[in-house]
Amino acid sequence: MSFARGARATGNRPLSVSREGDLRQRLLARDEQALVELVDLATPWLLGVTYAMLSDAGDAEDVVMETFQIAWARIGLMKDQEIGLMPWLLRVARNRAIDRLRSRRRHLAIATRARTFGAAGEESVAPVEPNEAALPGWHVHEAVRGAIGRLPEDQQATIRMAYFEGLSHTEIAERLHVPLGTVKTRLRLGLEKLRVSLATVKDWIT
Repeated sequence: MSFARGARATGNRPLSVSREGDLRQRLLARDEQALVELVDLATPWLLGVTYAMLSDAGDAEDVVMETFQIAWARIGLMKDQEIGLMPWLLRVARNRAIDRLRSRRRHLAIATRARTFGAAGEESVAPVEPNEAALPGWHVHEAVRGAIGRLPEDQQATIRMAYFEGLSHTEIAERLHVPLGTVKTRLRLGLEKLRVSLATVKDWIT
């Protein structure tokens, strides 16, 4: 089936308990129409989170597509799990976005070495600024960015490195020159505050 035909924003509404239960059962039964409905409902939320992490509309859309492909292939794993559909999708999307960030860093390191040894040209094309406000799920991005912006600076920095750059706790500790325990404490305190302030989108940080 085509996932693209379902990838349109339809009100940015979260799943109700009854709607989620119905979709879950139909997805487990391999009902493709249920997948189309889930794509319609969840795409704006997933795009908001993945764009906030990747700052690239194309990459964000690719990650969302991959998320639904993974969900369709692995939906059977949810049969005996208590986690909801939206928290599960958000977790998959975040993990795929982190993989992209890590891949970017590897490619950047390779390109930097290539330029150092004269294997790459010096010409570059200026990036095109995206029309961010026109993206589905932009309200989620704004909510997340605003909530993080209200945190103390040390917690902001730690959370951005962990969730937007995909760094491990050890890598964060090395970059900030602080003990590993300090990183974990800052993350715990920051995430506790975000869970309170983000309400319906808080599951992306689980």
